[in-house]
Parts: sequence; structure tokens; C-alpha cells
Amino acid sequence: MIDALIQALVGFLDRAGPGGIFLAMALESACFPLPSEVVLPFAGFLVARGRMGFWEAVTWATLGQLVGSWAAYVAGRYGGRPFLERYGRYVFLREHELAVAERWFARWGEVTAFFSRLLPGVRTFISLPAGIARMPLGRFTLYSALGVLPWTAALVWTGVKLGENWEALRAYFHYLDAVVVAAAFILLALAAVRRRRGRQRPAVELPPAAGDLPRDTTSR
Repeated sequence: MIDALIQALVGFLDRAGPGGIFLAMALESACFPLPSEVVLPFAGFLVARGRMGFWEAVTWATLGQLVGSWAAYVAGRYGGRPFLERYGRYVFLREHELAVAERWFARWGEVTAFFSRLLPGVRTFISLPAGIARMPLGRFTLYSALGVLPWTAALVWTGVKLGENWEALRAYFHYLDAVVVAAAFILLALAAVRRRRGRQRPAVELPPAAGDLPRDTTSR
């Protein structure tokens, strides 16, 4: 069944071209279960066939992800958690996934909107807690764009290089996700250690000003 759905998705993308890539990535970022790991390598295959340019594909995919992220952000900001708990099941949003995204955002703050775009599972739903927390839309958009751009470009480029064998990448997705997750946790650990050292660093005592120096009364 999953293979049939993927083939249907691929057929739609083949017919729709850049607009289809935009729509598919917008739906995925709006929490619909469309796999970017299928859409983006196939976009690279279309680039290899001359259907579109590389940066054209990356741009349409990135814009789609931003639009979908805005939709999820608005749902979180104006609907809140009760809205998501009531209607999230219609986009296959489970309580566990929302809780994980909320914990990430609560632990690391607004920068989560950047690095979580590289993490499987979290990247699709992180816009929801960002909206609930009322993160400024400008910063949310900037962090999201910076996060999705390298991931998008990498998968499209891989699809270009694989050509007609782009689907072979699916066998290696879980390894790729594991590498990205490990790298993200290492970066987060280094950031945490640096922050803790900064808090534990003793304050530097400045020398007293000239007017504050004690007077020598022994010479009188």
C-alpha cells in the first residue's frame, strides 16, 4: 500500500513539475504525511531529465516548506494546544509527536526552529509549538529557511546524481537520518557545555578607580 501511494505521489509530481513539488512540500510542512525523502530526490531526477533547473527545484521546494510551516505556525498560535488535540488527528498528528516537538522547543527555545529542520520526526511538527509560544514570525521564517535550505539542496542534488536510480536512496534514509541526528546532538551538547561554562565563570574584579584608592595616612 505504501509503495502504491509513493507511486501515485511520484506520478503527480511528474505531471505537475515545480508546482507539484511546491504543493507536496507545503503539505508536508503543514503536518501532512508526505515524505520529503521521496519528493526531493525525485525532484532531482526531474532536474537530471532537464524538466527544471537545480535551483528552480530547490527554490520551489523551500518556498513550499515555508508556506506549510506558516500554516502550522498559525494553527499553533491562534488555535493553541486544544485546537491541535481536537483536530490534529485529521493530519495524522499524534500526541507523542506534538509532545516531542514541544519538549525540544521548551529546552532550546527559538533556535529549535533552525536545527530541528534536520531531524526526522521533529522537523514536520516544530512549527506548532513555535506558534503556541508566539515566536516572532520574522525570526521563525528566517530560522526555518536557514534550516530547510541545506537539507533540501542536499536531497535534490542526490537525486540529480542518482538519475533514474533515485529511488535507491530510500534504502539509506534511516542511515542518513541517524547521522544527522547524531551530528545535531553533538552540536547541542557542545552548546550546552559552553553555556554552562559561561555561567560558572567567576566574575573578573576590576581595579578600583583612582578616586576610590585608599589614602596613605602614614606619611603625615
